[in-house]
Amino acid sequence: MSKTRTFIAIGPSLDIVSQAERALLRLRRLADNVKWVQRDNLHWTLHFLGEIDDQELYDVCRAAERAAADLEPFSLEAKGVGAFPSPARPRTLWIGAGEGAERMEKLHLALEEQLQPLGFRGERRRFVPHLTLGRAGRSLRPAETSALSSELAKLTDFAAGNQVVDEITIFASRLRREGAEYAAVAHVHLAG
Repeated sequence: MSKTRTFIAIGPSLDIVSQAERALLRLRRLADNVKWVQRDNLHWTLHFLGEIDDQELYDVCRAAERAAADLEPFSLEAKGVGAFPSPARPRTLWIGAGEGAERMEKLHLALEEQLQPLGFRGERRRFVPHLTLGRAGRSLRPAETSALSSELAKLTDFAAGNQVVDEITIFASRLRREGAEYAAVAHVHLAG
């Protein structure tokens, strides 16, 4: 039985994508050793599920429907550029969430509650809504780390736009030499 690498996410608005590209332009010139996310692959991850088969995919879609049934659409502000684990050690560069972040956390928890009976474990780390811009891992040179840290300090209040969150998407992900390729498998509307 074939398996599909799968995750649940929210697609960003065109306004947020445009602003993310502005942030990327400022950061990209500072570090060569970062794998930057392509415009079409930007997303707000809610849950990474890993490799699942067709029956599990069906069950995940039903779980997502149950999670979304009582939740109303909401406004989400994309604000601030930062890094995990910290700006001083930038391994993953991201745009954060301002207003609406708590609603995003509620959506994440509702999904987690519905996915756990299916055998999907929750994250050990606290969920922090973010839109990944790039991943450096441990490959940054000291000069790149310093330059990125300095620029991140200037971008803590970066206004990256707003969007209405009214659906979640289950994505299939295929890893390719050129980078990941995502395809929407199902859309689930917030119905509350």
